[in-house]
Formats: sequence, structure tokens, C-alpha cells
Amino acid sequence: MRYTPVAIALSLVVAVSSSAIFSQPAVAIDPRAAALLNEGHTAVASGNINGAIDAYEAALTVAPGDVSVLLALADATRRQGLQGKALHYYRVALVSDPRNLEAIAGEGIALAEKGATDKAGRNLARLQTLCGKDCAETQELAAEISKAGAPRMVSADAVAPKPVVSEN
Repeated sequence: MRYTPVAIALSLVVAVSSSAIFSQPAVAIDPRAAALLNEGHTAVASGNINGAIDAYEAALTVAPGDVSVLLALADATRRQGLQGKALHYYRVALVSDPRNLEAIAGEGIALAEKGATDKAGRNLARLQTLCGKDCAETQELAAEISKAGAPRMVSADAVAPKPVVSEN
């Protein structure tokens, strides 16, 4: 009984120190992937979104699962108007790094562009808890949500087909 608190404290110290010792350092990106990533950034700057997507996809084959490549690819596909594909890439990046502010904001922007402002609002709330209201990602997502406006609803009467009479 006298040694129980000491044993618990000692085991806690060992558990924390061992997890810190065995944690992996940040992995540097492959130089080939970095070159392809730079090529993609250059293509985006020149307005060649398709060329950028090709470069980013090639970089993703060289460095699969790299968060910076996934975020660049997601941003390029979102700019091309492929929000569903962009959402996929943002979510894969969030699996690797759940607290990545750029991925959370990008996913929220893509959701707002699709019209899912409620889900984008959840991403905004998550960003506000992680980095505050003055964070650049938070402000960008808030601006995109306000630009998207309220969700558009269409009544069934507005889309009801009008009967057309034609002669045989």
C-alpha cells in the first residue's frame, strides 16, 4: 500500500518518456517529389491548373501520403471546380494530420463551394478552437461561407414539369 503511489508515478514517467523516445522525427520530402511540387506551384502561378494537377499527382506517386503534396493537389482540384475530389484529398491529409489548419480550412471552403454551409460551419468552429478568430485560415473560411450565403432550397412546385401538348 505504501508503494502504490510511487509505483504509479514511476510507471507514468516511464510511459511518457518512452513514448517521447520512440516517436518518429518529421520525415523530409523526397527531392524528386519536391521538384515536382515546385513544378506544380509554377504551373498554378502561370494559370495552368491541369499541368499543376499532373505534377502534383506525379509527386504523390513519389511521396505517397505526404501532406504538403495532398494539400497542393486538393487546392488545385478545388480551383478546377472538382470539389468532391478536393474533399477526398483534404480528408486523406486530415487522417495523417488531424490538426492541420490548412486542410481543415480547405475542406471547409470546398464544402461551402458545394453549398454545404452547415458542414463548413463545423470546420469554422473547429478552426476557431484550434487557432482563434484572428487566424488567416479562420478568416478565409468565414469569408467563403459568407460568400456562399444561405443554402439554396427549391420547392417542388418550382421544378414541376409543365405539360406540353403536341399534335401527332
